[in-house]
Amino acid sequence: MTAAGRPPRVVVGITGATGAVYALKLLERLRATGRETHLVVTPAGVLNAHHELGLDRQALEAKASVAYNPADIGAAIASGSFAIDAMVVAPCSMKSLAAIAHGLSDNLLTRAADVALKERKRLVLMVRETPFNLAHLRNMTAATEMGAIVFPPLPAFYHRPQSIDELVDDSVERVLALLGVEAAAPKPWHGL
Repeated sequence: MTAAGRPPRVVVGITGATGAVYALKLLERLRATGRETHLVVTPAGVLNAHHELGLDRQALEAKASVAYNPADIGAAIASGSFAIDAMVVAPCSMKSLAAIAHGLSDNLLTRAADVALKERKRLVLMVRETPFNLAHLRNMTAATEMGAIVFPPLPAFYHRPQSIDELVDDSVERVLALLGVEAAAPKPWHGL
C-alpha cells in the first residue's frame, strides 16, 4: 500500500512495436505483486498483440485492473491529479517514442507518458527497433533528458537462458526492479 492507503498504481502502455509478450508478462507480474494496473493499448498495439500472441483487445484488457480507450483523452490517467507511481510502455514504438520525446500527447498513451514526466514519476520506455537511425537516437536522448528511462529489452546471456521465455522474463524482472517492485527477481551478475 502507498502512503495514501491505495495499492501502487502502474500505467502500462502497449504500442505496435514487436514485443507484446513483454507487456503481457509485465501485467501478469504486476498483478501478482498487488499493483493496480491501468492499461492503454494503441490500435497498432492490438494488431501486433493479435499477430504475436493471438490476443484481441478484450483479452489484453482483461489482464489489467483498469483499461482505457486510447482516444479517451479525458480518462483519469490523462491528469496529474490522478496519482500513479510509474508508467511503462512495453513495447514502445519509434512513433510513440517520438510523440513522448516531443510532448505531442496525440493519444491517451502519449498523454499519460507526458503526465508521468511532468509529475516526475518513473517512466520506462521499452523501445523496439533495429537498427536505430539518428532520429530514433535523438528522440531517446530527448526522452532521457526529460527523465524517462530508455530500456531496449536486450537479452542477457551470462545466465545461459534456455528459452525465449527466460529471456523475456529476465527483461521484465529488470523493468520491475527499475519500478521499485520489491518482488522483482532479475538474475544478477556475480562476476567471474
